[in-house]
Amino acid sequence: MLFHVQMTVRLPHDMPPAKADELKAREKAMSQELQRAGRWRHLWRIAGRYANVSVFDVSGPAELHELLSQLPLFPYMDIEVQALCRHASSVHEDDR
Repeated sequence: MLFHVQMTVRLPHDMPPAKADELKAREKAMSQELQRAGRWRHLWRIAGRYANVSVFDVSGPAELHELLSQLPLFPYMDIEVQALCRHASSVHEDDR
Protein backbone atom coordinates (compact mmCIF):
# COMPACT_ATOMS: atom_id res chain seq x y z
CA MET A 1 0.00 0.00 0.00
CA LEU A 2 1.31 3.43 -0.94
CA PHE A 3 1.25 6.45 1.35
CA HIS A 4 2.07 10.11 0.67
CA VAL A 5 3.78 11.45 3.80
CA GLN A 6 4.77 15.04 4.45
CA MET A 7 7.20 15.54 7.32
CA THR A 8 8.19 18.88 8.81
CA VAL A 9 11.05 18.82 11.31
CA ARG A 10 11.01 21.30 14.20
CA LEU A 11 14.13 20.86 16.30
CA PRO A 12 14.20 22.91 19.52
CA HIS A 13 16.28 26.07 19.15
CA ASP A 14 18.14 25.23 22.34
CA MET A 15 19.10 21.70 21.24
CA PRO A 16 22.89 21.33 21.41
CA PRO A 17 24.37 21.20 17.88
CA ALA A 18 26.13 17.89 18.61
CA LYS A 19 22.80 16.27 19.58
CA ALA A 20 21.11 17.65 16.43
CA ASP A 21 23.97 16.37 14.25
CA GLU A 22 23.78 12.91 15.85
CA LEU A 23 20.00 12.69 15.30
CA LYS A 24 20.34 13.83 11.68
CA ALA A 25 23.08 11.25 10.98
CA ARG A 26 20.95 8.44 12.44
CA GLU A 27 17.91 9.66 10.48
CA LYS A 28 19.89 9.71 7.22
CA ALA A 29 21.22 6.18 7.78
CA MET A 30 17.75 4.81 8.57
CA SER A 31 16.10 6.58 5.63
CA GLN A 32 18.71 5.27 3.22
CA GLU A 33 18.31 1.72 4.57
CA LEU A 34 14.52 1.93 4.11
CA GLN A 35 14.98 3.33 0.59
CA ARG A 36 17.29 0.48 -0.37
CA ALA A 37 14.71 -1.98 1.01
CA GLY A 38 12.00 -0.40 -1.18
CA ARG A 39 9.80 0.67 1.73
CA TRP A 40 10.66 4.40 1.45
CA ARG A 41 10.11 4.68 -2.29
CA HIS A 42 10.54 8.43 -2.88
CA LEU A 43 12.06 11.23 -0.82
CA TRP A 44 11.83 14.87 -1.91
CA ARG A 45 12.95 17.98 0.00
CA ILE A 46 10.53 20.90 0.08
CA ALA A 47 12.61 23.89 -1.04
CA GLY A 48 13.22 26.50 1.63
CA ARG A 49 11.91 24.39 4.51
CA TYR A 50 13.19 21.67 6.82
CA ALA A 51 10.54 19.37 5.38
CA ASN A 52 10.07 16.58 2.87
CA VAL A 53 7.46 14.79 0.83
CA SER A 54 7.85 11.03 0.71
CA VAL A 55 6.12 7.97 -0.70
CA PHE A 56 6.18 4.83 1.42
CA ASP A 57 5.32 1.33 0.19
CA VAL A 58 4.21 -0.70 3.21
CA SER A 59 1.55 -3.28 4.06
CA GLY A 60 -0.81 -0.79 5.68
CA PRO A 61 -1.31 2.02 8.20
CA ALA A 62 -0.03 0.03 11.18
CA GLU A 63 3.30 -0.72 9.47
CA LEU A 64 3.65 2.90 8.37
CA HIS A 65 3.02 4.13 11.92
CA GLU A 66 5.56 1.66 13.31
CA LEU A 67 8.16 2.74 10.75
CA LEU A 68 7.61 6.49 11.21
CA SER A 69 7.61 6.28 15.00
CA GLN A 70 11.06 4.63 14.89
CA LEU A 71 12.65 7.52 12.99
CA PRO A 72 15.20 9.33 15.18
CA LEU A 73 13.65 12.73 14.39
CA PHE A 74 10.06 11.51 14.97
CA PRO A 75 9.64 13.35 18.30
CA TYR A 76 10.37 16.61 16.47
CA MET A 77 8.17 16.06 13.40
CA ASP A 78 4.76 17.22 12.29
CA ILE A 79 3.53 14.47 9.94
CA GLU A 80 0.63 14.37 7.51
CA VAL A 81 -0.32 11.07 5.85
CA GLN A 82 -2.55 10.33 2.86
CA ALA A 83 -3.24 6.87 1.43
CA LEU A 84 -2.66 6.60 -2.33
CA CYS A 85 -4.20 4.39 -4.98
CA ARG A 86 -3.70 4.01 -8.72
CA HIS A 87 -5.42 6.51 -10.96
CA ALA A 88 -7.44 5.06 -13.81
CA SER A 89 -5.91 7.56 -16.27
CA SER A 90 -2.30 6.72 -15.43
CA VAL A 91 -0.21 5.74 -18.47
CA HIS A 92 2.26 3.77 -16.32
CA GLU A 93 2.03 0.00 -16.02
CA ASP A 94 3.20 0.03 -12.41
CA ASP A 95 3.27 2.44 -9.49
CA ARG A 96 6.95 3.36 -9.70
